[in-house]
Amino acid sequence: MSTGASPLRPAGALPAAVDLMEVSPRDGLQDFPVPVPTATKVELIRRAAAAGIRSIEVASFAHPTRVPQMADAEAVIAATADLVDVTRVALVLNDRGLDRAIASGIRHVNMVVVVSETFAQRNQGMSVPELLAVLRRIVQRSSEHGVSASVVLSAAFGCPYERDLSPGAVRDVVAAALDTGPSSVTLADTIGAAVPTMVGDLVAWTVERAEVSVRCHLHDTRNTGVANAIAALQAGATGLDSSLGGLGGCPFAPGATGNVATEDVVWALERMGVRTGIDLEQAIETVGWMQRVLADGGRPIGGAVARAGQFP
Repeated sequence: MSTGASPLRPAGALPAAVDLMEVSPRDGLQDFPVPVPTATKVELIRRAAAAGIRSIEVASFAHPTRVPQMADAEAVIAATADLVDVTRVALVLNDRGLDRAIASGIRHVNMVVVVSETFAQRNQGMSVPELLAVLRRIVQRSSEHGVSASVVLSAAFGCPYERDLSPGAVRDVVAAALDTGPSSVTLADTIGAAVPTMVGDLVAWTVERAEVSVRCHLHDTRNTGVANAIAALQAGATGLDSSLGGLGGCPFAPGATGNVATEDVVWALERMGVRTGIDLEQAIETVGWMQRVLADGGRPIGGAVARAGQFP
């Protein structure tokens, strides 16, 4: 995962290349309605790597009773240790999660800080200031163990409980998170409430103040995911999160359906001259495999490109 500050480029210009982090093994499966075997998760990670994806969020160290689909985090990390050319990232929510992550040998962690007070209490049982204090400890402790720690600012574009948030309040949380010294910052549209102008404004504001890379995590709940991805890059973001097949959701955020599909983002960006390093045919083949092995979940899998196919 890229951790350097974004290079200067003309306003509105797209970068020559972008770092896409695949989140289907974690965000895609965290609230899947039927159990997913460890072997299936490992196969998904290996297929993503074979398609050229170099950053993958492989697991979450959430409490197993609250997020049972992620109870096998250590096993998944151990089974993918040979993927030395892939940056494997794990989500942590607190100090206990970081303890488990460090013991697992993972070298990159993401800490979630929810921007809205109500969602912070529902998701992590803490206030926003308390989450920021935990983030500071996570960043410091990670550094002491040679682990890079980034932050995901969840619900940055809208909350399932408080609805639209004050831009000033969101910016205050972003500024406070940057002050803790994370390796990168990700602005997350957790419930798919953002539109391109909102994304562009917050990303541009953050890029002006950040000394690290700025990324976006986008959901396609209301069919704005790809447009928001392009707006984020035009505003200076250097990385995006996406999910093969558009798989994803959040068990604590009503309406948080569907991450933006990796195959849709890759198709659009490559057609616009932005290199992703991802083999689109292999990505589409992996989506077909997901449709077969995860079919019992009763959840639609596959973005528009997986359904329509390549063009030309």
